Amino acid sequence: MSPVLSGVLQLLALVAALALAHIPLGTYLARVYSSPRHLRVEKWIYQGIGADPDTGMRWPAYLRGVLAFSLAGVLFLYLLQRLQGVLPGSLGFASIDPDQAFNTAASFVSNTNWQSYSGEQAMGHVVQTAGLAVQNFVSAAVGIAVAVALVRGFARSRTGELGNFWTDLVRGVVRVLVPLAVVGAVILVACGVVQNFSGIHEVGQFLGGPQQWNGGAVASQEVIKELGTNGGGYFNANSAHPFENPTPFTNLFEIFLLLLIPVSLTRTFGVMTGSVRQGYAILGAMAAIWVSFVALMMWTEFAHHGPALQAAGGATEGKELRFGIGGSSLFAVSTTLTSTGAVDSFHSSYTGLGGGITMLGMMLGEIAPGGVGSGLYGMLVMAVVAVFVAGLMVGRTPEYLGRKIGTREIKYAACYILITPALVLVLTAAAMALPTPGDSMTNSGAHGFSEILYAYTSAANNNGSAFAGLNADTQWFNTTLGLAMLLGRFLPMVFVLALAGSLAGQQPVPATAGTLRTEKPLFSGLLVGAVLIITGLTYFPALALGPLAEGLA
Repeated sequence: MSPVLSGVLQLLALVAALALAHIPLGTYLARVYSSPRHLRVEKWIYQGIGADPDTGMRWPAYLRGVLAFSLAGVLFLYLLQRLQGVLPGSLGFASIDPDQAFNTAASFVSNTNWQSYSGEQAMGHVVQTAGLAVQNFVSAAVGIAVAVALVRGFARSRTGELGNFWTDLVRGVVRVLVPLAVVGAVILVACGVVQNFSGIHEVGQFLGGPQQWNGGAVASQEVIKELGTNGGGYFNANSAHPFENPTPFTNLFEIFLLLLIPVSLTRTFGVMTGSVRQGYAILGAMAAIWVSFVALMMWTEFAHHGPALQAAGGATEGKELRFGIGGSSLFAVSTTLTSTGAVDSFHSSYTGLGGGITMLGMMLGEIAPGGVGSGLYGMLVMAVVAVFVAGLMVGRTPEYLGRKIGTREIKYAACYILITPALVLVLTAAAMALPTPGDSMTNSGAHGFSEILYAYTSAANNNGSAFAGLNADTQWFNTTLGLAMLLGRFLPMVFVLALAGSLAGQQPVPATAGTLRTEKPLFSGLLVGAVLIITGLTYFPALALGPLAEGLA
């Protein structure tokens, strides 16, 4: 079987699996977040945290819950790392330095999972399981909760209440993430992924010295890493490591996991708003972008110019041969079009244009299908903008799902869109202008600039993947990337929840002959165009200095 055919067949198998899971899981998610009943274990949790699960929250109260919970998570994870040296199960590792502890705490709480350390050489079992793995669950649940709050903003009328954050958070963990993670972890263990609490072992002599490996609860962290679109690996090589991702089947299964909930949430949106076709329109726009990016990536990696690449059958540098170019390309596009950040190959070794595709996927806002929760609310914000633009073109009042998109709503959407590019471009410019940050670049020229641009793009968009070649374990990068992750996660949530509150307070307007049919393919095409023009072109000058210059050289 040719490598190209293998890649195409993997793509088709993945699409078929997602199509089978989309309706049942999406419908189940809608029931989870609409049910008036509470499970017994959920009642115990509410009692433990002192929350009333039946109290409705307006958007400021909902936001306070998000921020308070996340702040507590940052402080707990920071202290856990700083105390690692005196904790049991630390494997003899020292406590983490303050700047790196801040970076890691900000990273995992913001669902970014950027890592400026080697997991198997820095983090013991306690930090990995009680700290990082726990945040993989709860940070993903926070993202789903905010997305559900925005959906309620479209579904409800003449009320400012968006639900209860603590109820949405607990249900996301108890009813969604934990059950799916248990099933997924069993599958990964059966396929050879490591799951233990062993210490450090010498496994042989390599390059004149002993090679040491430690085990860990890898499968249980790997599954929520992908399922919650987190991305932080137990080992430095992430999903390229055979302990995390041993076979082509596990590779495809992990891609399925990272796309599963974001794809299914479009069905949840349709069910909760009473129009399943609206969910399909959103899914259609996401799918069009994702398939286009996969096709472009496979083309750049299989057919790039150069005799060495042609003799090897494609750009094989930095890719695991057990996955091949097709599987690696599919993983790279999926992990950067979601907010996952896990990698099974090294994006720095991709062709110039291929590296640019991974960057552009994040720059679009990771909305195709995007991160768990964040992809849906990001695409819905773009849908609001697309409706507004369409209204301007035809001279009618823009409406979406019976809600008028007025001055207030479009200001919230505009602020949401502008935050991330401002963080990326300003911090990249500062790093290139100052003398010290440039010392962290392994390469010079366009590729070296891409290392810096990729790092801030990954951080501000809460992706977490790295371009490799950049020494990010410095005070400058640990601090600025940590701030970019926190601001890039929580500032957009402010405007998403404000938008949700504004929409929920409106009286729905009836559809007329002049109303834009937002469930039609025409609107899906308009939405794709808005995404590419409004967000994609924002970064074009920066891309021209980096991956485009390298790819066209």
